[in-house]
Amino acid sequence: NGRRYLQQLCKHWSHNLAVEFTEEQGKVVFPRNARGADWPGDATLFLAAHADALECRLATSSEGQLAALKKGVALHVDRFGFREAPFAFEWHDV
Repeated sequence: NGRRYLQQLCKHWSHNLAVEFTEEQGKVVFPRNARGADWPGDATLFLAAHADALECRLATSSEGQLAALKKGVALHVDRFGFREAPFAFEWHDV
């Protein structure tokens, strides 16, 4: 259920990050210096809940930051959806 995972992820990240969310959409900002990193800029994760999927879009400041956040987001989705994991992630770079 996309809504359930969106809610869980946003509530989890809201303890340490700037997060806005509703039942259907979420936005998480990862600061450029989160966890000792030194990226050129902040990154933003946009979430959209669908009946059978959770759409995750990342806007990042560099390729390295994108790769790191893809890994981190996938890890968290699999962790919260452990009963159904591992999930098939279909990343599209634009």
